[in-house]
Amino acid sequence: MHLLILHGPNLNLLGQREPDVYGHHTLADVQVGLDTLANELGVGLAHFQSNGEGTLIDRIHRASVDGVDGIVFNPGGYTHTSVALRDALAGVAIPFVEVHLSNVHAREPFRRESLLAPVSVGQVAGFGVLSYSLGLRALVTWLRERSG
Repeated sequence: MHLLILHGPNLNLLGQREPDVYGHHTLADVQVGLDTLANELGVGLAHFQSNGEGTLIDRIHRASVDGVDGIVFNPGGYTHTSVALRDALAGVAIPFVEVHLSNVHAREPFRRESLLAPVSVGQVAGFGVLSYSLGLRALVTWLRERSG
């Protein structure tokens, strides 16, 4: 099983940007933790981060060509604004889990609506970097249950 971890805008600043909201772990810390978990789960992982909407869309398109089985995606601020990302994810029909470090439902009203959630397998939010691990575990379990 080959999975893609997508990190959207500003996630390259993890550990620096608003640590009271997003924590002190860096993106590299997140990736190392996910690689360790992927090894335990027996799955392959690729990581990709971009601040650009078009670059993320291109990577989602490439995922279908690369044979990616599932995606764990923290779309950051694009969660609430990007119909284009929603359409790319729906277009490739690769199952994905949306993850967020903070509890977006307890924050500003504009953060409470996800344009991506309706086409996702599920959403994990509010557990800091653990959201990624929970999302990865959930996606692997979901995929394995469907593969019979």
